[in-house]
Amino acid sequence: MNDGVNGVALGVFVFFFLAVTVMGFLAARWRRAENEQSLDEWGLGGRSFGTWVTWFLLGGDLYTAYTFVAVPAAIYAAGAAGFFAVPYTILVYPLIFTFLPRLWSVSHKHGYVTTSDFVRGRFGSKGLSLAVAVTGILATMPYIALQLVGIQAVLDVMGVGGGEDTNWFVKDLPLLIAFAVLAAYTYSSGLRAPALIAFVKDTLIYLVIIVAIIYIPIKLGGFDDIFAKAGDAFAQKNPATGAPRGALAPGEAQQWGYATLALGSALALFMYPHSVTATLSSRSREVIRRNTTILPLYSLMLGLLALLGFMAIAAGVKVDNGQLAIPQLFENMFPDWFAGVAFAAIGIGALVPAAIMSIAAANLFTRNIYKDFIKPDATPAQETKVSKLVSLLVKVGALAFVLTMDKTVAINFQLLGGIWILQTMPALVGGLFTRWFHRWALLTGWAVGMLYGTIAAYGVASPTQAHFGGSSKEIPGIGEIGYIGLTAFVLNAVVTVVLTLALRAAKAPEGVDETSPSDYTADIGDPGVKKDLPLSPATPPDPDPVR
Repeated sequence: MNDGVNGVALGVFVFFFLAVTVMGFLAARWRRAENEQSLDEWGLGGRSFGTWVTWFLLGGDLYTAYTFVAVPAAIYAAGAAGFFAVPYTILVYPLIFTFLPRLWSVSHKHGYVTTSDFVRGRFGSKGLSLAVAVTGILATMPYIALQLVGIQAVLDVMGVGGGEDTNWFVKDLPLLIAFAVLAAYTYSSGLRAPALIAFVKDTLIYLVIIVAIIYIPIKLGGFDDIFAKAGDAFAQKNPATGAPRGALAPGEAQQWGYATLALGSALALFMYPHSVTATLSSRSREVIRRNTTILPLYSLMLGLLALLGFMAIAAGVKVDNGQLAIPQLFENMFPDWFAGVAFAAIGIGALVPAAIMSIAAANLFTRNIYKDFIKPDATPAQETKVSKLVSLLVKVGALAFVLTMDKTVAINFQLLGGIWILQTMPALVGGLFTRWFHRWALLTGWAVGMLYGTIAAYGVASPTQAHFGGSSKEIPGIGEIGYIGLTAFVLNAVVTVVLTLALRAAKAPEGVDETSPSDYTADIGDPGVKKDLPLSPATPPDPDPVR
């Protein structure tokens, strides 16, 4: 790793960073509505995004710095087990095709901004709504932190901030500056900022992946040599465990863990608040349907991206922190100027989802904690002000995590968030298709899943952690190693079904459902479904309704 600063790469990185910063602040004027003081406007972009904006926004939201840094880093460290992210992003799109259009319709009909809004309206339960909101906030925090870890990895490889012995403030100053800029334009522009910046982010990522998948193998002697060197490296014994370091293909003992992690992650992905926020910002059901058919293009990119982990091994990259492997690969293999472009892709790839995640978490707090329990008569302007402030606090919490915790454990805390968020699926997806589940059963099932998942994850150790060292453990009754989140979800579902039967037999009181069957298929133009918010007189109408 270079000890000095890579001036050329840093210059290119700063250029792109400044460009997207300007775009972030200008986004406040993009398709601006007359009424800017509402969560519909600040937190959902006026619910007016068409197919292409939604595609870039969802891609920028779901394919994050975690994708660019942690997925190939997992392959660099352990081999093919890290490829679990590829099948789960393929599995997820048929799943969301079935329920996201229904969520969009009922949310637009009733003005729901968050999943907790829907759960409260569907089941008439503020307690269940609060549980979903708190889970969403808790699961989002380490995800935001992971984006900041991605930025920090790039800065470390470029030599910015000094060495380990440097004063902590000087060392972390570049990250603090990036954080301040992110916080400022998110506060000012809301969801419009990441929506606009996502165009630059995705373009850069596709460019870097296409160049990397062609250029780096040529320099390394082709894929035959890459896989041969990776296979030899994985065959070596890990001193900490005495077992082989990894494998080019999952062994028999890993198959349950691989399959359950992929399935559980697929079920969890669109339970995250930021995924739903990007979805609800679109203008119609048809936009959602189109996006579920074209978003798999990102899965193709992800499969190619994952191969960078093998390339890092073949290139002889040696790092103590696996999160640095891919930035270091780019530093070693690319000319300085294009390394700067690659670093900018990772950095901007962190800014976009971090902004959306902080907005989503802030909306959950504002609508489902502040308004439901603290100030029920809050005006739209007050809601927007609170949400803006909370979006700053959420980012401060994520920054504190990055500055105080060991960076190598960031991925494990994000996987813990996946275990938690999966426990909201029975209330959200179940509620979109049936009213049969009882609100008290759903709340109890959620509590059981959360408790089991947290305790089980706490008991997992790793070479670097005594607790929360991974997300896989023996599945009770089966004896195979599997994803804790999926096991917790099964327990959650079983408890929910059994208790629902018992509570219905006992005729326990149910909450009031404020939705009706027709709400779940409503679209723009139907009675009660809002069209785009009125634009400001200074903002001309969008000539392209698809965009």
